[in-house]
Amino acid sequence: MPRLMLAFFFSGFAALLCQIIWQRMLGIFAGSDTVSAALVVGSFLAGLGLGSIIGARVADRLSPHRALLGFALCEAGIALCALLSKGFLYDVIAIGLADAVQSNLAVFALCFAGLVIPTTLMGASLPLLARAVTISLETAASRIGALYGLNTLGAGLGALVGGWLIVGQFGFVASLWLAAALNLTAAALALSLLSGMSRTVPGPRAAAAPAASFGSLPLWCLLVFLSGYVIVALEILWVRLLGQVGQYHAYLFPTILGVFLLADGLGMALAARMVRHMADPRPAFFYAQGAGFVLSVVLILAMWLGVGHWPLDPLLAVDFHRFGPDALAASTLLIVALVAPPAFLIGMTFPFVQRAVQQDLASVGARVGWVQLANILGNAAGSIFTGIVTLHLWGSMGTLLLLAVLSALLLLGWLTQQRGAPRRVTMGLLAATIALAALLPGNERFWQHMHGQAPGSFAAWAEDRSGVAFYRSRADEADRAQGRFFIMGHGQGFVPFLDIHMLLGVLGPLVHPAPERVLAIGVGSGGTPYGATVNPATRSIRAIELVRPVLDTLGEIAAAQPQGGVAALLRDPRVSLEYGDGRRALTRGDELYDVIEADAILPQSSHSGMLYSAEFLAQVRERLAPGGLYVQWAPSWRVVDTFAAVFPHAVLLRPASIMIGSDRPIELDLQALLARLRQPDVVQFFQRGNPAIGDVAGLIADQPQHWNPGTPRVEPPLTDMFPRDEFFLNHAAQGVWQARPQASAGGRLGGAEAAVRR
Repeated sequence: MPRLMLAFFFSGFAALLCQIIWQRMLGIFAGSDTVSAALVVGSFLAGLGLGSIIGARVADRLSPHRALLGFALCEAGIALCALLSKGFLYDVIAIGLADAVQSNLAVFALCFAGLVIPTTLMGASLPLLARAVTISLETAASRIGALYGLNTLGAGLGALVGGWLIVGQFGFVASLWLAAALNLTAAALALSLLSGMSRTVPGPRAAAAPAASFGSLPLWCLLVFLSGYVIVALEILWVRLLGQVGQYHAYLFPTILGVFLLADGLGMALAARMVRHMADPRPAFFYAQGAGFVLSVVLILAMWLGVGHWPLDPLLAVDFHRFGPDALAASTLLIVALVAPPAFLIGMTFPFVQRAVQQDLASVGARVGWVQLANILGNAAGSIFTGIVTLHLWGSMGTLLLLAVLSALLLLGWLTQQRGAPRRVTMGLLAATIALAALLPGNERFWQHMHGQAPGSFAAWAEDRSGVAFYRSRADEADRAQGRFFIMGHGQGFVPFLDIHMLLGVLGPLVHPAPERVLAIGVGSGGTPYGATVNPATRSIRAIELVRPVLDTLGEIAAAQPQGGVAALLRDPRVSLEYGDGRRALTRGDELYDVIEADAILPQSSHSGMLYSAEFLAQVRERLAPGGLYVQWAPSWRVVDTFAAVFPHAVLLRPASIMIGSDRPIELDLQALLARLRQPDVVQFFQRGNPAIGDVAGLIADQPQHWNPGTPRVEPPLTDMFPRDEFFLNHAAQGVWQARPQASAGGRLGGAEAAVRR
């Protein structure tokens, strides 16, 4: 058992490491919006479910010797898939088929095809291993629970160590090699035990097992399905709520997932010891499930009430960026406090279920497989239905209320089966669930408090499956037209607009001689697409926003401020605002643009690497008409180096750090451009976006830096497979406003790579 527990621990670690990377690869193909992300998760879980079915049907026909051999072969197969996955999932599907697939059904089918082999092998591994280690009914639940607990602990560490250290330090491809090595180690550990394994297939019991009185297998599968639904739906809510407080970055989701899995695994490990002497596991299952949900709601409400107050406010105030070490430490502690206790309690339910359903040595593998399948189906339903339906229709608090109803129904069903004094515990949990459901705030009140809205101030907000957007004005009457715009917890700009956001939109249409067609990737507070309307020669402006509530919130702002820049943007007949993934939109259709521009995005933001990578810039270049211009904020020297490596002609405008790229020489007369920015009509245009703006020309008045085909380049430091700036703890970003790092004397390094080496 110790050797097999270590093997299954390595298997779980490698599985989560692969999952993080595979989801990122397929996200490039499917898109970063919530629907596409749910399709990728659904295809992953579908493969696990298929493996569970196969394992359930096959495992009990095998002797322990052959079952363990089957487990070793599964691990070796997963290792091979990890080694081949970059070439298939990324090169073939994400890049090669990006422009050939349109419908969501086709996206799901291709994601499933890409993941079906490794995930099926993952799903089959537990039934096979359970068959190999179960030698008596008395130890079945304990051994299976311990194995699954260690596997879950490994998965949790895979998410934490993989997300915080391995992926960011070594990149996606090297991390996949490490995962493959762990899978092969698990296979080797299993093979080392083969000689001592029985070659006899266990026969059925002669008499019915006493455990039959605990309920039928279909009933327990239904209970496990509901439990799996609730815990994954809670996980999705934790990501949304904690992302709002801790600010979305590359380390946030792996932290939530890792803490969840570690606590879940520890709960299984404890319960695996408890079931050895447990006569009836049913009360323990319902108490753990009910108490876990009650505790999760209590902690969510405590966090909500604590936002804006000490000790959270000084470190995690919504108005500030929260990427520093103190803020990261505070948000990590908050994740542990909010996620770990309920995940621990609900994790205890798995061994209790195994104690209830294991009745016959001849059907151990099948029962493990069917229970695992029910859990996976519940996870999939919780992920897809919550991520696509309930958040969209009822928001975060409506979703939490639905989960309270489900939890109450589970407790009520058990209450009808109980007799005597134990009913008091169930009744107490049921009463607590109902009381907490009644105390939940509405969505509007919840998000107003989360964003620090002062009494009497104007606010506009919206929430759906794609995220949350919130605008709040100042409370004092004189400045109520001034306000901050938030997207998913980030301060993404202001209304009236910031000068830099408008300038990003203005430059392309003013520099290009005939900017008829403009594409803006990202809308944000509206400043960049508004800037794109500066030139009357522009005939169409298409702007694509990933978070749909942004568009609804802008509509509310326009109605409240009809003379402002947002209203002017929405009234302009040339402007088309769309909801979708901007990178994916570049692969659809064949229209070419005279100007493409990107709204500013912080490099520390999660998935920002997909909009700063060399592969993305190459896609942009392909959609530019001959002589077309691409305009992008350059927050680091790595961005500059990557941009210059892709575009043969490029200009860096300073001090605002704005890059302009093209496949043709860029006719940029800086003095003429500065004079144009100071002409009365352009000044008036900027002041309609923000009456307080002065001399915008000063943002690009420094001597620009030029690249042409003869200028030496370096290999692009930012790629889809290694987004270094996004993993800012592993690779500190060197801002363009800082002195450029010099290449080392020992080799020809770009500025970004020199900074990494230092």
